[in-house]
Amino acid sequence: MNAFLNRELELFLAAVGFFTRIPVPMKSEFREADLNHAARYFPLVGVLIGVMAALVYATVAEVLPRELAILASMASTIYATGAFHEDGLTDAIDGLGGGWDKEQVLAIMQDSRIGSFGAVGLFLVLLAKYEALVHTFPAVIPAVLIAGHALSRLAAVLVITTQPYVKAKGKAKPLATQLTGGELAIAVVFGLAPMLLLIPKLLMTLLPVVAVWCWFSYKLKKRLGGYTGDCLGAMQQLCELAFYLGVAAWSFT
Repeated sequence: MNAFLNRELELFLAAVGFFTRIPVPMKSEFREADLNHAARYFPLVGVLIGVMAALVYATVAEVLPRELAILASMASTIYATGAFHEDGLTDAIDGLGGGWDKEQVLAIMQDSRIGSFGAVGLFLVLLAKYEALVHTFPAVIPAVLIAGHALSRLAAVLVITTQPYVKAKGKAKPLATQLTGGELAIAVVFGLAPMLLLIPKLLMTLLPVVAVWCWFSYKLKKRLGGYTGDCLGAMQQLCELAFYLGVAAWSFT
């Protein structure tokens, strides 16, 4: 049992180390192949980031206006992840927006420079997340942040399980092996469990997330025949935004 728990802890720490800047102790030499199995804990990493965001929001909101607390919360998650997912979103928008065929799309994604499509897209997504949270009932914002970060990372995991990786090598290549049924079940539990923090009516906020996931998954399948690491980051960002918009719509009615 101890060996099993130690192994699971190492996989979780591998996920934290890969997707965040949070320093983690590794008891054994890290192997990239471990990320195949660590994918089950990506939504749990989202819970960790969401809790941090909620704490920053709650702390800053005690001394500053709510709008500034939301900005501080967003900035803290970007810093903690090294803008990992935002970078993927930018590259994916540049590639899908500027490329005509698969090879051109992948080449643009590989370019480290930010194009017009990516810059505008990133700005609009961040602004939309901010505005959605501003128009959300203040009392539920901490729970919404936790649920949004977990759920959106589950959305990325579901891409891994439903589509092939389309590059010969890349930053997400170690993730390219599809999850087993048990691993997927663990990811689903951690991805959906934070929804229990919200009142039942907020479950309807899953609908825009499902809609965005289906649309972007279709887009990836049609344009690329699968996904890249940038596409996973884009899916996480888009589904996080979709969730916040769903909550804001509920708050507005």
